[in-house]
Amino acid sequence: MQLENRKALVTGAAGGIGQAIVARLQAEGAIVAASDLDLAASAANLLIPGDLRDTGFADGLAKAAYDALGGLDIVVNNAGIITRGAITETTDDDLVRTMAINFDAPFRICRAAIPLLEANGGGAIVNTSSCWGVHPGPAHPLYCASKAAVASLTQCLARDHAHQKIRVNAVCPLEVDTPMLRTGFEVRGLNPDTAIADLDKSVPLGRIAQPEDIADVVLFLASDASRYMCGSLVEVTGGKAVY
Repeated sequence: MQLENRKALVTGAAGGIGQAIVARLQAEGAIVAASDLDLAASAANLLIPGDLRDTGFADGLAKAAYDALGGLDIVVNNAGIITRGAITETTDDDLVRTMAINFDAPFRICRAAIPLLEANGGGAIVNTSSCWGVHPGPAHPLYCASKAAVASLTQCLARDHAHQKIRVNAVCPLEVDTPMLRTGFEVRGLNPDTAIADLDKSVPLGRIAQPEDIADVVLFLASDASRYMCGSLVEVTGGKAVY
């Protein structure tokens, strides 16, 4: 088992991708602390419910996981939201909420986790950015900007902390078939199944990603199989370009 007895923290663990990440890490022997607002559906070893917009909670989350698990080897900053609409349609609340969850929380968690990982002899941080954070798409300025910030943070931290045997990488998905994506279609008055079937046709591999497709990449980046990867932004697209 690739991750036997390694201790991992996963945020956004109640979402579609988050649940898949928890399952993949546990299947490879990791002991997982899961964090989200509502963890009723999570099968993680340890549940740490809370709101990442609460700076005190975000600042203390890595230490809470470290103390409860007896160490920390892996941090997966997976929590995120999608804020849609042109900049003229966004509000101050949209700005604050998007940046708090998508960027501020990973920043705070990384800041707290790095000394803990170093004390443990090193480890891996895997952030969830987005292809739209690397190649911005239309009508999502807040989402694109927040995920671009995550991508830049990932590369900066990778260079700054590699000497501490801490590898920092990011997975950058495109469309993924999750409850979040389906809810977004419903809000816009679209049938989710039909909308996803239409999206499938735009992907060279013939379908958009399933959560497990992303979780497998996270598992790879968290494991020793990616031991020489540091500062990589791994795009998971099925061959589809943003435009």
